Amino acid sequence: MKNQHLSPDTSKQFHKIPDLDIIDLDQEDDLRAMGSDESGDSLLPDESPESAERKPRGNQGVFSHINIHIVLLAVFLLFVAGIIYKIATFGVHIDLDEIFADGPGEYNDTYDTILPLLDKSNNPVYMDFSEGSTILAFGNAPFADDRNSEDNLVNLMRQETGATIYNCSISGSYLAALRTERDMETAPQDIFHPYWLCQVAAHNQSACDDYLKALEILGDDAPPEAKEVYDTLQSIRLEEVDAIVLMYDASDYLAGHVMINPADATDITTFTGGTEAVIEYLQFYYSNVRLIVMSPTYAYAIDDNGDYISSDMKRYGGQDVLSTYAILQYASCVSRSVTFVDNIYNTITEDNAEKYLSDNIHLNPEGRKKVAERFAYALNYYNEASRNSSPPAQD
Repeated sequence: MKNQHLSPDTSKQFHKIPDLDIIDLDQEDDLRAMGSDESGDSLLPDESPESAERKPRGNQGVFSHINIHIVLLAVFLLFVAGIIYKIATFGVHIDLDEIFADGPGEYNDTYDTILPLLDKSNNPVYMDFSEGSTILAFGNAPFADDRNSEDNLVNLMRQETGATIYNCSISGSYLAALRTERDMETAPQDIFHPYWLCQVAAHNQSACDDYLKALEILGDDAPPEAKEVYDTLQSIRLEEVDAIVLMYDASDYLAGHVMINPADATDITTFTGGTEAVIEYLQFYYSNVRLIVMSPTYAYAIDDNGDYISSDMKRYGGQDVLSTYAILQYASCVSRSVTFVDNIYNTITEDNAEKYLSDNIHLNPEGRKKVAERFAYALNYYNEASRNSSPPAQD
């Protein structure tokens, strides 16, 4: 039997590890897609089998040379550039002249609330106020300025409506009184508040006596028209009055009078309470009288240097801005079903105030004309001839 042991050389040959070619499957697929030689081996274009054997294997894509650190650096630089751009463009000045090149635009919202007279059962009473109506006008400067001139606001309202309007306005008066009750010794000027004027018009003897006492106490400080107003109120019967129009300017705002007392809706020491006290009195005692409340027109505030500034930027006496006074007055009228004419956003506004005010608060003749037109529109809103008419044009 032959010896089965292998010689040393033979053993080395038997255990020798053959040379292996590492095949890149991804690359081989790419090569097959691009072409093959006659033997079936895939080759790159213009590549011979010999050069293919010498060429190093590896990924030949365009992303092989992009480092992840470069990508992160690019993202970081873009982020920093974005922050720099935001900082550089923050608070860029806006040219208002360019924005308003075509005009200031128009107010789309208005607080106008035009309502008919309501009877005691809250049913509407459509009265015709076009001719022959009797109206009382309570207020301050808008009605009192240039009292005897043709372009006085009340006189213009007469021309617009054909109604008989008694001018019972008192210059320098307010819609917020100093006291909740009449006290002629400490606050004689309170008697000119519209709530007390209604009682004088109703010939309430106590109110009439206090009125005359206030005139005596005030002496030369009494408003020049105060006695004339008293005589006018004594000459009429409130039962025969068709309507009362109430309009006070921004004097309460400029004086910093309290706007509202949430605990007492008819607190006459507040702006809205003075309004609601008049409404409540008339609706209780004289429900046949229609009340039209006209808001203040726009007015400028005055800063510490005496310059005119927007009344939406200045507060007096710890109260709010002028527009808040008007909006709260609107809410009072709506809650009691009374006509409210919005003058601050729909007649003399911040955009046209320079054209219609003679100073920071008083109306010029053109401004009075606009207010008179708005009053006539509200008064005759439910008349048969005016029912389909358009409101006065807005600037």
